[in-house]
Amino acid sequence: MKKILFLLFLYTITFAQKKTFEQRADSVLALMSLEEKVGQLVQYSGGWATGAETGRPSEGSDELIRKGKVGSFLNVVGAEQTKKMQKAAVEESRLKIPLIFGLDVIHGYRSTFPVPIGEASTWNPTLIQKSARMQAEEASSGGVHWTFNPMVDIARDPRWGRIMEGSGEDPYLGSLMAAARVRGYQGDDLSANNTILACVKHYAAYGGAEGGRDYNTVDMSERNFRDFYLPPYKAAVEAGAGSLMASFNEIGGIPSSASKFLLTKILRDEWKTDAFVVSDWNSIGELIPHGVAKDLREAAILGIEATVDMDMEANAYYNHLADLVKEGKVDLKLVDDAVRRVLIAKFKLGLFDDPFKYCDVEREKKTIRSKEIIDATKEVASESLVLLKNEKNILPLSKDLKSIAVIGPLANSNEDPLGGWSGLSNKDEVVPLLEGIKNKLGNDVKINYAEGCKITGDDKSGFDKAIEAAKSSGVVIAIVGESSGMTGEANSRATLDLPGVQEDLIKELHKTGKPVVVVLLNGRPITIPWLQENIPAIIEAWYPGISTSFAVTNVLFGDYNPNGKLPVTFPRHVGQVPIHYNHKNTGRPHDPTNHYTSYYMDLENAPLYPFGYGLSYTTFEYSDLTLEKNQIKKDESLKVSVKVKNTGKYEGKEVVQLYIRDLVGSVTRPVKELKDFAKISLQPGETKAVEFTITPEKLKFHDINMNYVVEPGDFKVFVGTNSVDVKEASFTVVE
Repeated sequence: MKKILFLLFLYTITFAQKKTFEQRADSVLALMSLEEKVGQLVQYSGGWATGAETGRPSEGSDELIRKGKVGSFLNVVGAEQTKKMQKAAVEESRLKIPLIFGLDVIHGYRSTFPVPIGEASTWNPTLIQKSARMQAEEASSGGVHWTFNPMVDIARDPRWGRIMEGSGEDPYLGSLMAAARVRGYQGDDLSANNTILACVKHYAAYGGAEGGRDYNTVDMSERNFRDFYLPPYKAAVEAGAGSLMASFNEIGGIPSSASKFLLTKILRDEWKTDAFVVSDWNSIGELIPHGVAKDLREAAILGIEATVDMDMEANAYYNHLADLVKEGKVDLKLVDDAVRRVLIAKFKLGLFDDPFKYCDVEREKKTIRSKEIIDATKEVASESLVLLKNEKNILPLSKDLKSIAVIGPLANSNEDPLGGWSGLSNKDEVVPLLEGIKNKLGNDVKINYAEGCKITGDDKSGFDKAIEAAKSSGVVIAIVGESSGMTGEANSRATLDLPGVQEDLIKELHKTGKPVVVVLLNGRPITIPWLQENIPAIIEAWYPGISTSFAVTNVLFGDYNPNGKLPVTFPRHVGQVPIHYNHKNTGRPHDPTNHYTSYYMDLENAPLYPFGYGLSYTTFEYSDLTLEKNQIKKDESLKVSVKVKNTGKYEGKEVVQLYIRDLVGSVTRPVKELKDFAKISLQPGETKAVEFTITPEKLKFHDINMNYVVEPGDFKVFVGTNSVDVKEASFTVVE
């Protein structure tokens, strides 16, 4: 009987290869028992079930695989290990359905790229697609089929640690980055052995957590949600993302893993996607502490009815779903639909055709840390750096200096530059900045190093040695910021200042009278108004990854001209948070002559560094902002052009940014919205005309009746080097 069933299965798969993915999935679905169906919706971590303590399976992972009780594992890596487990699935289980192996490939597998907020600072979607492509090449060689990325959450509160994992505060920039990452991970052919399935997270609006506290409540209007938070998810889905992850948070009183509004109405009915949804870690189980389910059994009902297709580590589906179907508490169609979506993903990946395509040990050896991948990390890291200040052109530093003081708790670290979610990176393969500077300059320049202080704590005992090093040097490079463990998941901060006594250290270095250059390693905007006022040069490096020393030293000593721009606003003080450039005007916008307007008594409203900000070693001049015409119909496009000239001494790249403002609407509109940008390269003295097209789609928003439309009226268009320093013109939209 077993032989007949096996032959029938092989015949079904072979015949189904000529059909659509949906038809092939249905062919397999027809052979499955209820328990096997539920198994496809279960995901566990590692080689053993490590999820919720209550109801954990007694079987080990091998037994679960043989019995068809698990469809996916996360945190299992390596071509050899994944082959072993895949072999058990396709040779020892009844229906031979392959497993799908997932991993948090957030900014690299073994070769770590800059953290995503750093990558977003490149304002270069083509480069970010290349980064994701290289990450997929490397991860797929290690047996990984599926990454839990891109994280596309819009974040306006830098206290939230996971701001590091996204692309900042803007829906337009965030949408382009989201789509680029999906295309990079999934490639042109998802069935190729060097692609991995993308997973868009955290669906939805996780970045809007109250107080910037991770896992916290989110509550906002549907208009705000659809206009500002939802677009990057939609862009990723439209780019073909094969899966999404339901977020931990509630939104509007309903946790995402139980939200029919998010997962059924928007995702299934409006967007018409067959991408499957996986819960975040135990997020179905967390419906109990959220207070919408009394036990795991009820949580399983809510999850499957909302169309959460795969249960990560909660044991809700494993323990209860089959019984709930048998008892008539859950419609079998919900289970079948979920299984179909999971099977479709496996078919698209080509796992039914070749379950071992990702299990080539020789390919793994050749691919991990290949020259092509390492070169890509250098390119992305270089372009991610943002020059925040360069008073009197102190940078780039001369390589002919006789002595340099390198000071700070991050100067000699080979782990912190990797940032959080650094994958399988080996810190011993990372060159600390201290060593990188020495390598850059050779033996002709004396390097005086002092740690100065730790990243946290109030110990100032190292100050004297640091001050002495500064006094005996021609220039000081202070490398400060946050440890890699201070941002990312579960790492929210109530303050945004430099941790510990690092700012006090910089103040003492400043007192020596020696020029000080500050290099920041951090995963979120931090509040550094004293540094901006007093320190001549500041570089925002974020966490640049394994090529930190290559990128930072090239910028410090003029072998690379920085061109990054901030994807997020830097506040002056945490009291300004949430702060973002695309805010509303209010009925009483700040007027310094009127006390009864919107302002702080003890601080100016303006941020320290605005969205889109970033300097260069050269300078750019904008002129001749021209609109093709000053009036268009609602269904017409408008061409906008501007001339940009390199007025400095260096070749440089500039991100030319276009914003609009809808002056009067049926609902209030932001003071500015990014709608386009172009990254151009200019030689000294060269001028280029940059042209943009404002399409009707770029003027749409959700009106008073929640229709997504272009409304007639007057608009302003702004073009410039950041969201504040712009030239402006006007146009009108008519019926």
